[in-house]
Amino acid sequence: MKTMRRVAISTVVIAVLLGLGACAGMSRRDQNTIIGAGVGAVSGSVLTGGSAVGTVGGAAVGGVIGHEVGK
Repeated sequence: MKTMRRVAISTVVIAVLLGLGACAGMSRRDQNTIIGAGVGAVSGSVLTGGSAVGTVGGAAVGGVIGHEVGK
């Protein structure tokens, strides 16, 4: 079970890093919004034990914070 979890986490991390490469043509504010949403989703998931509601809520809050930081 630990191996499966480690593989899943590694896959998500790689996907996020590759996805951030797509931010090259975006404005700095858009980049901050996306990064905030990603960090918020991971934080929400960790804090709620993997709850889907926590993940989505964390992504929403992180996206708003990232958007506001870009002002």
